[in-house]
Amino acid sequence: MALSRSTRLLALATAAASAWVISAAPASSPGAPGVGDPYFPALGNGGYDALHYDLGVDYNPTTDRLDGRSTVTARATQKLTSFNLDLQRLTVSSVEVNGRPAAFDRYGDEIRVSPEKSLHKGRKFTATVTYGGVPEPLSGPIVFGSDYGWMKTDDGVFVACEPNAASSWFPGSDHPSDKATFDIRIKAPKGLTGVSNGRLVSTSGKGGSTVHHWRETKPMATYLATATIGEFDVKKGRTPGGTPIYVAIDPVLANSNSVDVYGITAEATDYWSQVFGPYPFEETGAIVDDMPQAGFSLETQTKPVYSAVRSEGTIVHELAHQWFGDSVSVKQWKDIWLNEGFATYAQWLWTEHRGTKSAHDSMLASYNSRPADSPFWKVRIGDPQRDTMFSSGVYSRGAMTLQLLRERIGDETFFKLLKTWTAQHRYGNVETKQFVALAEKLSGKQLDGFFDTWLNTDTKPALP
Repeated sequence: MALSRSTRLLALATAAASAWVISAAPASSPGAPGVGDPYFPALGNGGYDALHYDLGVDYNPTTDRLDGRSTVTARATQKLTSFNLDLQRLTVSSVEVNGRPAAFDRYGDEIRVSPEKSLHKGRKFTATVTYGGVPEPLSGPIVFGSDYGWMKTDDGVFVACEPNAASSWFPGSDHPSDKATFDIRIKAPKGLTGVSNGRLVSTSGKGGSTVHHWRETKPMATYLATATIGEFDVKKGRTPGGTPIYVAIDPVLANSNSVDVYGITAEATDYWSQVFGPYPFEETGAIVDDMPQAGFSLETQTKPVYSAVRSEGTIVHELAHQWFGDSVSVKQWKDIWLNEGFATYAQWLWTEHRGTKSAHDSMLASYNSRPADSPFWKVRIGDPQRDTMFSSGVYSRGAMTLQLLRERIGDETFFKLLKTWTAQHRYGNVETKQFVALAEKLSGKQLDGFFDTWLNTDTKPALP
């Protein structure tokens, strides 16, 4: 049958329109297996933005076995045929996407999930993973040569995950650039307490176990999550400024040191709220566990974990991180001085506040104690490299940089800078260049040369 000319034109137009729709429709593709951080290329995942974690962990200290069922709620940032979750060493038994079974396979520390149907860009979805095994701590030179992550204690477990150990006990997008809110349910034998981030929602008994349900309603990086379990003496209340406070201390350590963890935590939370801006979370506190072999403390969000009864300086350092590192987090690990330099400088501000030593004198003491040929100066703290990302230079040279900046732009502008920084980037992610730009804007001074000297050279700079 022959077509009329008008019919042929209509058919051609329709075909062209259909071809345009087909070519314009976004193609489905797998999500990237990492976010491209040079220090940890395989951590974090592309193709989606994690929004919320609902973690259910059942831990038996006798066998050291962890059984988990965890749901990640996320939003697809592209049309996805598959996506990845970070999970180290533990065995996955099933995965569901939006409540339906999904295919999955494993390569290295990545779980690749293939849902029945492609996930549409902009749509929310859930991924529920059932898994288990015996979690192992990570080790190596990164964290002062110490083990870190999921670490067994005499009565439970000490959980401190910076920078890359959160995925050793739950599946997710394990990079600080992908923050989310959390519900964490910790099931452990009766007599033990599970302590985590945010506020305690409920405590319930199930057979010979107790479930502690914690909720963090503010965005949190995965490495800041904890599920520390053990025997604890718990003290609750409010700081003088009104912030709820929850402090859990291992009874073995409760009377072993003169440091008043509860009192210093309350005092420092209120003081930093004056210096840095309003406290960014619903609750403050501390977890002090008998784990001296860990040799470090960590700024886990709302409740820093201490591997022993630490000093007053350590407590104020970890609490300063609630602003610098927890609320305002790095986009990439190379900018870690924005966390550690700021928290170390907070220790100098604290001694100044106490009237024992000025921040200027602390800077001079740190500067003069290290000769020009010291390895301390060889680390370029603006990009310290993975294995030396927690070197002493990142901490102390970062703090020196801030004190010298303060002296260059004046107290009024400097403390305005700190408050503006924490306010503008509250619950967000940042880079060093943003801090430099803000310092220049508020001070009206050209500062890129100053920052380059103190952050990016491998020699001892001369003091101004």
